[in-house]
Amino acid sequence: MNTPSTLWQKNKTAHSAVHTFTAGNDRAYDLLLAPYDVQASLAHAAMLCKIGLLTAAEFAAIENELQQISERIKNGTWQIEPGSEDCHSQLELDLTRALGKTGKKIHAARSRNDQVLTAIKLYLKDQLEQTAQQVQHLFNLLLTLSDTHREKIMPGYTHLQVAMPSSFGLWFGAYAESLCDDLELLLAAHRVANKNPLGSAAGYGASFPVDREMTTDTLGFAALNVNVVYAQMTRGKSEKTAAIALAAIAATLSRFAMDCCLYLGPNFGFISFPDELTTGSSIMPHKKNPDVFELIRARCNRLQALPNEFALLLTNLPSGYHRDLQLTKELIFPAFATLNDCLQMTQLMLERISVKDNLHEDERYKYMFSVENVNALVLQGVPFRDAYRAVGMAIESGTFVPETDLQHTHIGSIGNLRNDLIRQQFEGVLQRLNGVPQSDLR
Repeated sequence: MNTPSTLWQKNKTAHSAVHTFTAGNDRAYDLLLAPYDVQASLAHAAMLCKIGLLTAAEFAAIENELQQISERIKNGTWQIEPGSEDCHSQLELDLTRALGKTGKKIHAARSRNDQVLTAIKLYLKDQLEQTAQQVQHLFNLLLTLSDTHREKIMPGYTHLQVAMPSSFGLWFGAYAESLCDDLELLLAAHRVANKNPLGSAAGYGASFPVDREMTTDTLGFAALNVNVVYAQMTRGKSEKTAAIALAAIAATLSRFAMDCCLYLGPNFGFISFPDELTTGSSIMPHKKNPDVFELIRARCNRLQALPNEFALLLTNLPSGYHRDLQLTKELIFPAFATLNDCLQMTQLMLERISVKDNLHEDERYKYMFSVENVNALVLQGVPFRDAYRAVGMAIESGTFVPETDLQHTHIGSIGNLRNDLIRQQFEGVLQRLNGVPQSDLR
């Protein structure tokens, strides 16, 4: 009899087509999941030793073998063999080959359901933390640019029409503050993932006296998914929550990329980049195309569809595990890589951005000061509607002379950016994500 290639096989071998179809892309994505499965298996084995299902010698042997496997995963020499269904099957196969019956004991008191779920939650925690670091780098750069260019006026737009004075300080700072709210969603996703499902087994617990609090502490989870049925229900929900957070960051990047595509064009000419960061045309020698920002926009727009994909995948699933949930990996795993690439490329571009000076002197933008003229009359005692009409008539008659002396002093305006408050906001969320208690932030 051939050795089964899956954890659930008994004496009969699955049809090759069934095996191929049900395994899907798991083998590729499970190489990313393998380090976390080793981590969870170590914690589980330690717990089994504590409750007497493994002897101290057996645990020591398993621990040693898992550590060797971990090293092989790190250096890229560990592989999922063609006959193995996934990393979980391969891991148990390796242990059994090395340790015989002792290797087979590790699966007591757990199911592949909570084994996979635990590894995925550890993966999500790690990836969300790495994404937060990338967001922090971009945030810092945006605030630096905001401070550097705080005095440089640019037109503000509504309906894509010149509206009122803005500044490059406001523009860069706006996207920095947007990342503050995006980080709040990243924090929420991290908190959902930061709960231990191990010990829920197939979703209904086990008849062994498993110590779930021990594995929670060992694995560094902040809390426990208490109810074993709900623990299994978090499969898909955890990934969807992470997708919502990634989509929020993607929305910020996409909108910023669109601004850059507009502002780089000759009809605006507000910003520029070195030739090596733009592309040309095969027929038009004058072109400097914003390909990087266009692809950031496109990729981030795709990421914004991710929560909908999860909603459709998970809709109407009853409680308990279903193989549909296997597909969550295909959705969320590539999304982290895509978003991090977009964050890094946005930062690369902004490190080399040039901003145009003296835009307020351009005749095309003189009407952005119309409200300043209205406000100047109001400060002289003219009722607002009368002042509005007077300036409007001057514009229609061609006698309008812009009042360019800006007096924007309130918090968050051109003359009072208060980027220090935005930084405090961001760092407060980041500290909570990194585990600093709320009471320590006051």
